[in-house]
Amino acid sequence: MIERIDIGTRMSRIVKHNGVAYLCGQVGEGATVAEQTRDCLARVEALLEKAGSSPSQILQAIIWLADMDDFAEMNAVWDGWVPEGAAPARACGEARLARDVLRVEIIITAAY
Repeated sequence: MIERIDIGTRMSRIVKHNGVAYLCGQVGEGATVAEQTRDCLARVEALLEKAGSSPSQILQAIIWLADMDDFAEMNAVWDGWVPEGAAPARACGEARLARDVLRVEIIITAAY
């Protein structure tokens, strides 16, 4: 069975299937990459909770940065957020994001 949560015209914010929750890409508010990353991860946590999951159950994270020069700043926030011993498989790359003010977008797949 597939369960869709917060369904919109274009996408669902969460799709659950066979014990796996797929979150739509999350972006954050703020002037810096660190601020946007913190806000983005808070949004991820809220969606994980809604899906019946948590940061310690993340299987994979895909992170897009508008500029790879921001990699260290984003990682400083990420490293403090990921539960010790529960680091997921992760990829990070540079991409043009949906709006010019966005610096980071995070896509999460987690068990629930």
